[in-house]
Amino acid sequence: MAHFCKLDDNNVVLNTVVINDSDCLDENGIESEAVGIAFCKSIYGEDTNWIQTSWTNRIRKRYAEPGYTYDSVRDAFIPPKYYESWSLNEDTLDWDPPVPYPTEGPKCYWDELTLSWVPIPQE
Repeated sequence: MAHFCKLDDNNVVLNTVVINDSDCLDENGIESEAVGIAFCKSIYGEDTNWIQTSWTNRIRKRYAEPGYTYDSVRDAFIPPKYYESWSLNEDTLDWDPPVPYPTEGPKCYWDELTLSWVPIPQE
């Protein structure tokens, strides 16, 4: 099965559809993203924008979900920014907090007001 994301005009993922691998094969029987995109457009409209994603993360860094943005320069899907203070890690293409998560102690949550990790109260 092949997975394709419908993108809005800002390259934000709206939804993902699954199509048969056979709907992605070119005239030589080789899997082609362009053929899969054409198939999606034939069903959902020629004016729609599609790109392939991979459940196994073999392409574009990670499996795309609604709200992720496709970055064509990096050829990767980037998740929504978690908090305003976090920055994009160019190696992982994920968001890093300004203070690393504590390696010891209780589980914590991020407090954007104090820009710190706060222990989760134990009952």
